[in-house]
Amino acid sequence: MAVLLHGVLNGCRETLPERFERKYYLSPVETGVAYGLLSQVCLPTRDYHSEQINSLYFDTRDLDQYERSDSGDYGKDKVRIRWYGEEEDLKGMQTVFVELKSRRGFAGTKQRLRIEVHADSLAGSSLGDGIVPRDFLMDTLARFGYCPPGLLFPVVSISYWRHRFIDFATSQGVSLDTRIKSTMIIAGPGNGEKGLELPGGVVEIKGQHVSLSTPLSHTRMLHTDWTRFSKYSACIDAHNEKPGTLGRLSTSGRVARF
Repeated sequence: MAVLLHGVLNGCRETLPERFERKYYLSPVETGVAYGLLSQVCLPTRDYHSEQINSLYFDTRDLDQYERSDSGDYGKDKVRIRWYGEEEDLKGMQTVFVELKSRRGFAGTKQRLRIEVHADSLAGSSLGDGIVPRDFLMDTLARFGYCPPGLLFPVVSISYWRHRFIDFATSQGVSLDTRIKSTMIIAGPGNGEKGLELPGGVVEIKGQHVSLSTPLSHTRMLHTDWTRFSKYSACIDAHNEKPGTLGRLSTSGRVARF
């Protein structure tokens, strides 16, 4: 409990400004050249250009937020705890962020609280405990002004590699996410697989502009429609499909081309 008290007293709460978010799903073939294309039309970020991102997502027993995300509801909220780095490199006290990500239409906001926890709580075998006590999580969400529709439980852990860029024409953030892996935490759903990897990748563009800059719009990999791709929903969908099902690991409506 001393660790959590340290987080409450010395944690840093942050609310990020509202921004538009567009996502483009890439097949494995497209993902292979995406990094090179983005390097030509964007600038790599100075800090944390490439790193592994890890998230533990929370939901109700009946997966209320998953159902909202999967059905494309106008209003969606996701609760997660996020940390950075590969598991084998995490030792001692580690920084994590309790996050509430809210989206209304194409615009979204994110609130987060930075706290310190011991690396042992971030090990895959410990994630079922939720990293922080449920009371602490619910109290943090209340401070964010959010009341979930029921008690929240850890549902799925998701990790991926993110490469960050800046669109020099608009200063918007551009990221390429690859090696998306997930493990179901909640009992029941899924086929018992750990580290299930989705093929392909996702380009995300976040900022104050709806339209793409000319350089980005001319990249052939973005000559596709926006998707409402959600790593959270896509990973749960993949776990719930029978192994061997055609298109099981592809985002909804698309069969990956290898």
